[in-house]
Amino acid sequence: MKILQLVCIIILAFSLTAKAAIRNVPVQYSTIQGAINSSINGDTVLVQPGTYFENINFRGKNIVLTSRYYQNNDYSFVQSTIINGSTPANPDTASCVVFHNNEDSTTVLQGFTITGGTGTKWTDEHGAGLFREGGGILIAYCSPVIQNNIITGNHCLFEGVVSTGGGALRIGDCYGRVFNNIITDNSARYGAGIVLNYAGGEYRNNVIYKNYGSLEFGAGTAFWLNSNYSRPRIIENNTIVNNTAFIGSPGIVAFSGVQGIIRNNILWGNTSPTGIQLAGSALTVRYCDIQGGFSGAGNINIAPEFDSSNYYLKNNSSCIDMGDSSLIYNDPPDPNNTANAMWPSRGTVRNDIGAYGGPGSKVIANTVVGIQNHQESLSPEKFYLAQNFPNPFNPSTVISYSLSEGIYVSLKIYNSLGKEVAALVNAKQNAGVYSVKFDGSTLSTGIYFYRLTAGEFVQTKKMNLIK
Repeated sequence: MKILQLVCIIILAFSLTAKAAIRNVPVQYSTIQGAINSSINGDTVLVQPGTYFENINFRGKNIVLTSRYYQNNDYSFVQSTIINGSTPANPDTASCVVFHNNEDSTTVLQGFTITGGTGTKWTDEHGAGLFREGGGILIAYCSPVIQNNIITGNHCLFEGVVSTGGGALRIGDCYGRVFNNIITDNSARYGAGIVLNYAGGEYRNNVIYKNYGSLEFGAGTAFWLNSNYSRPRIIENNTIVNNTAFIGSPGIVAFSGVQGIIRNNILWGNTSPTGIQLAGSALTVRYCDIQGGFSGAGNINIAPEFDSSNYYLKNNSSCIDMGDSSLIYNDPPDPNNTANAMWPSRGTVRNDIGAYGGPGSKVIANTVVGIQNHQESLSPEKFYLAQNFPNPFNPSTVISYSLSEGIYVSLKIYNSLGKEVAALVNAKQNAGVYSVKFDGSTLSTGIYFYRLTAGEFVQTKKMNLIK
């Protein structure tokens, strides 16, 4: 009986495998979504070079969606095969790619430039309200693999929602896998790069640079982490550089008690009023190069010395052979000299800190498009007053706000009795995003209010000073 059952299982497995097909776009299907709709688990949707103005949904299909990159690792196909989400059928469902129907780890998105997304209105599963999230990719309750993509130029619009997050990727209530991507020029009001909301996962060998616009909830422009998940959160061998924020940390921010392993990463040149590259009291941070320093075994504070726009390390970089020395983190060996690492890793096979170190090290793309300084060019959609950060605070906090036009601005602080205790701004200002530091060292513990007045726009919020 057991032998018969085994034979039946083998026959069934072979039958399912035999049915798997390659579905070609646009040769067989005019759209990517059409190919996905016709696919079954195990299929591959192969997309030829071109620009596809689509907002696609995997609809629970455990399939591989790929460009021709997969055939011979030709990186030109990553740049020439574009999913552009700028023309959605419904403006409230404007992520370029959506996964939210229990897709598993056999589901793969690879080899594309993903751009033009403005996010999807999404009711937070944990009661925080309505948000617009996942400008490029929205992932919820599933565990796909996102690898070998350029995710760029996605901007979550702030319209009729509490806030916006995950300009490039929003990952929630699941275990994500994000490998060997370039993530740049994305924006959102928090987590302009990647939002992990009640999510675990593995995030390795990504170059995350020049994302911008974060001004709420601690910012976390590259990675924003909120609440733990049943499985770990591992952020290893990423290069996180030149991201900007208007409050908090422009690199990685994790809320109180949020755990995660931060290992072998470069965090350098990320800017905000605080200048803090990484914030999170429960994070385990090891063998990272962090500007300004950070306590933890193997961490260094030395300029990483990049030699190109792809953020490869120079031969003299202090990050070479300075990652975790455990063998499991070794760089791939050069087949012609196994004591040395294979390009783009350098030096010996000991882990190089950054995106080009560790067992997953590989070339990600042959060129990267540069962008302008978005901190100067950011144009807010409307007037807005953010919640101060941190809150509660002692003795100082930062209050941020945005102006959609040049106007006379007043920003004042009041105590619980309604008495004015400080005037922070009283002047005409141009359109833009502003951050003002408030020092409460001369005030007593208690509840305070701050009010922004800009023409007819008036908004008041509460903050808590604890000494």
